[in-house]
Amino acid sequence: MNNVFLPNMTDPDKEQFDTLLKTENLHIEKITSNGQTSSQWYEQDQDEWVLLLEGEGRLLFEDKREIILKKGEFVHIEKMKRHKVTYTASPTVWLAIHF
Repeated sequence: MNNVFLPNMTDPDKEQFDTLLKTENLHIEKITSNGQTSSQWYEQDQDEWVLLLEGEGRLLFEDKREIILKKGEFVHIEKMKRHKVTYTASPTVWLAIHF
């Protein structure tokens, strides 16, 4: 899929992860969510910069801080910062850059 704005609707019942570029120190992926949330905490070994391209999403951090992202908004998540997704519209398209 060559258009970052188009949602990947291959299997709408599951969150879709499309790698756009991957090197030793950089991973860029497009994530398509259709109402999916995360039950477990994410705690990643790399920093992550996330841009919401379409839809709406909410991130909850372990310190109880919640961020609501709408189209065009972004957030930097430092490595090892525990967080989870508590809401996604259908569809929501994220651009995630891990570095």
